[in-house]
Amino acid sequence: MGNATEWYDYGAYAVVATYIAAHFFPAGSEGLFWTYAFLAISFIARPFGGFVWGPLGDRLGRKHVLALTIILMSAATFLIGVLPTYEKVGVLAPILLALLRMIQGFSTGGEYGGAATFMAEYAPDKRRGLYGSFLEFGTLGGFALGTVVVLILQLIIGEDAMAAWGWRVPFFVAGPLGIIGLYLRSRLDETPVFQDLEEAGESEESATKGLRDLIVEYWKPILVMAGLVIPLNIANYTLLTYMPGYLETKIHLTGNESLMVILIGEVAMMAVIPFCGSLSDRIGRKKMWWFSMVGLFVMALPMYMLMGQSFGLAIVGFAVLGLLYIPQLSTISATFPAMFPAHVRFAGFAVTYNVFTSIFGGTAAPINEAVVESTGFLEFPAVYVMLGCVIGMIALVFLKETAGASLSGTDIPESEPEDYGLEAMQAEDQALDEAGR
Repeated sequence: MGNATEWYDYGAYAVVATYIAAHFFPAGSEGLFWTYAFLAISFIARPFGGFVWGPLGDRLGRKHVLALTIILMSAATFLIGVLPTYEKVGVLAPILLALLRMIQGFSTGGEYGGAATFMAEYAPDKRRGLYGSFLEFGTLGGFALGTVVVLILQLIIGEDAMAAWGWRVPFFVAGPLGIIGLYLRSRLDETPVFQDLEEAGESEESATKGLRDLIVEYWKPILVMAGLVIPLNIANYTLLTYMPGYLETKIHLTGNESLMVILIGEVAMMAVIPFCGSLSDRIGRKKMWWFSMVGLFVMALPMYMLMGQSFGLAIVGFAVLGLLYIPQLSTISATFPAMFPAHVRFAGFAVTYNVFTSIFGGTAAPINEAVVESTGFLEFPAVYVMLGCVIGMIALVFLKETAGASLSGTDIPESEPEDYGLEAMQAEDQALDEAGR
């Protein structure tokens, strides 16, 4: 729920991008490009958030950081809804928008790594893929909720009212969502893994020392994770952030049709996330990532060509690419936290993920928009996804399998083949049943 609240903003911002472009930038200024560029601005702040929140999470605990990040995100999102427009205050309007986007990025720098670490450390070792997949269910749920809110508004109040004032309403929804998320998080206990660290006196002495230990001692998993974050985020922000505007302005679907394409695809992706997470517990994380990246590399170009044919084929093309992406998305919370030992886990995830997300995720929409607009090559987003997959497949060769491995202690987790799979899961179920009796 908390993660859905965080990512609701990105979904809402993406689907009202054309309205933001009209209200926050002067006419004839390539407003849609600058709207996507302001999405990238929020990503500039994410690494700073990772460097601050990550070490704090390893020093003070996961729970406290997650409570602070959701307050920052929901407040900044709500305030976007009350900003004055360019027509009212001139250049001050985009400046204020950029400031709030940077606050959101700073918040997200601690949110995602913290939430993934929290869920990974709470999940049973043999069920980490299944349990962790619900974090991504929340991510897509936030994106989908943003789409649903805007679509309902457009159907009820119409295009003119939406352009005049209705675009503000989705940002107001972040207020109550943030209150609900904060209430839920305040009632959680700290993770068992972190409690064990504190009891053993092995948690980091300070946030600064934790960051130094991470960079000096664990640079290899940082590089491997970086190579996986690149294709993950190029695919994610090309499909979920850039596509609403792309379908409307480049493929020339209506506003409602473009939202329907995205919504149907996101619901289909949400439906299969838990199954992919569970499957990764049985066959391992690496096989899931190989399937996803090879599939996207092969199918990206044909599906983008298909999307340009009609509304119905746009649904098929987007859904196929979304479902091929899910084996990556559904296993983030099981794969990335397990690449680092417990005492630097939050920092390792938050710093690595946010630095490379800011570079390749935050820039995906403006890069796609700039190239497509200047060249007329409508299939460039597919080529961009394919290039990301090549980098990811190289990094995947060096990834250690961690399915079924324990996340406790100060050593890097690594599983043996017998640590996961159907027999191991059945054995754990039997042990849990006996413990229950």
